[in-house]
Amino acid sequence: MEKKASSSSMAVSAIWCFVAYVTMATMSCSATSKPSFDDNFSIMWSENHFKTSEDGQTWFLSLDNDTGCGFQTKEKYRFGWFSMKLKLVGGDSAGVVTAYYMCTEDGAGPTRDELDFEFLGNRTGEPYLIQTNVYKNGTGNREMRHKLWFDPTLDYHTYSILWNSHQIIFFVDRVPVRVYKNADYENNFFPNQKPMYLFSSIWNADDWATRGGLEKTDWKKAPFVSSYRDFTVDGCQWKDPYPDCVSSTTQHWWDQYEAWHLTKDQKLDFAWVQRNLVIYDYCKDTDRFPTLPEECSLSPWD
Repeated sequence: MEKKASSSSMAVSAIWCFVAYVTMATMSCSATSKPSFDDNFSIMWSENHFKTSEDGQTWFLSLDNDTGCGFQTKEKYRFGWFSMKLKLVGGDSAGVVTAYYMCTEDGAGPTRDELDFEFLGNRTGEPYLIQTNVYKNGTGNREMRHKLWFDPTLDYHTYSILWNSHQIIFFVDRVPVRVYKNADYENNFFPNQKPMYLFSSIWNADDWATRGGLEKTDWKKAPFVSSYRDFTVDGCQWKDPYPDCVSSTTQHWWDQYEAWHLTKDQKLDFAWVQRNLVIYDYCKDTDRFPTLPEECSLSPWD
């Protein structure tokens, strides 16, 4: 199924980019990325499973039956726009997970906040699935799963997170695929207090990732390689004890009124996603949640 963002959506995106450019040029507390991997990231583990292209602008993580690999930003942020282009493992990728996420710490700690894109590999010819999740204070179980309208192994596609105090939106090629709203009061489900690093990794998860663990990783196909380029961040870079831009975020495009809600054209794209691509939504899983989590009552359209 072929789907592209509407021309109006693209125009809105262009306006956002222009506003972001002006903001970055005039606001010292709003951080932007640099082109070099070393300027932005550190390897978390298995440096020998990490490579770059000759020009240093494309990065490759590999997984074999010994280990995977991962990297994280050197800086942490609270609110902003976070974006990366990824090309996923091609061919038989069952059991392989490529993760692209934000987290408050560099380990799965019991009080972490986290925003996840997880790309779940599959047998040859079967489509990839995207799983998104949200954690606050160590509590997750907010999974959604989507199909894609393209093959993510053939070319680079852009995966982005918009995070402010009003909502979190997960984007694929500027199309909003998930909206996670905040309430207008203090609550225990929306992560907005702790700064986060951005991470990506590739690892083996054949105990659950493909058909609930029925499909195992075929190590004869290893190494499995995912690749990355064009990291972009326009956000509030954290500075202890409390950065100025967090207390004045309405000066930044990513926390102005227009970024608190979906635009008219984004709503059209989001409605199309809801009709055609959602294959699991925890807010509709009454067997798992006889009493639905509180945030399920918040409308993504408001």
